[in-house]
Amino acid sequence: MESSVDRPSKQKQLEELEQEMAADVSLPLRDSNLVFGEGNPESAVIFIGEAPGFHEDRLKRPFVGLSGKLLDKLINEIGWKREDIYITNIVKRRPPENRDPLPDEIGAYQPYLERQIAIMKPKVAATLGRFSMNHFLPEAKISRDQGKIFRFKDFLVVPFFHPAAALRSTTMLEALKKSFKELPEIVRGAESLLRELPASDAGGTRVAKAEAPTQKKLF
Repeated sequence: MESSVDRPSKQKQLEELEQEMAADVSLPLRDSNLVFGEGNPESAVIFIGEAPGFHEDRLKRPFVGLSGKLLDKLINEIGWKREDIYITNIVKRRPPENRDPLPDEIGAYQPYLERQIAIMKPKVAATLGRFSMNHFLPEAKISRDQGKIFRFKDFLVVPFFHPAAALRSTTMLEALKKSFKELPEIVRGAESLLRELPASDAGGTRVAKAEAPTQKKLF
C-alpha cells in the first residue's frame, strides 16, 4: 500500500495532469494555448471560470485581463492574495472569438477538471459565471442563486457572477462585491456546513448529471 510519504505532492500531481492534458490530442480547441490553472494547490477554495479569453490565451494564465483585475481586487478586499488561492476554468483553452464554450467542449474537459478537484480536495468551489455554475448545479440560475451556498459531493459550491458580466452592470457588480465579502466565513465554516447539508449528488455519478442542488444560507 502506498504511504503518504510515497505519494506525490499535490503540486506534482497537478503538473503531471497538465502534461497529460497537453498531450491529449482528443481535446477540442487545440489551436489555442492550454491554460491549466494556477495558484496554491493546498488552498481550501478553488475559483472556477468558464474559459480563457484573449489575454489568458496569450499569457497562458487564467483571469489576467480586465475581469482578472476585478477578481484580484475582490480577492484583495477580503484579505486574501491571489497566490494563496487556486484559479482555473472548466474549459482550458480559448474558444474562437471568445464565444461561450459549447456543451461538447465542456464535456471533453470535464474529466480533467474533476481530476484537478480530486487532487486538490478543496472545501469550496467558487464558480464564476453561469457555465461553471451549471457544470455542478444544472438546475441553478445565476440571477437567483448568486452568492448562495450549495453542497456538491464532498465540497461546497458558491456561484458568483462572472467578473466580466459585473464590469458591464453596476447592479451585478454591487451584488458580486456583497456576496464576495461572505466568502471567507463560508470557507471557515465549510466543514460544519458539509456536515449539515445533504449531498446533492450521489457518489460516483457524473458532475453534469447531478440532481437539483441542496441550498442553505449561511446566516
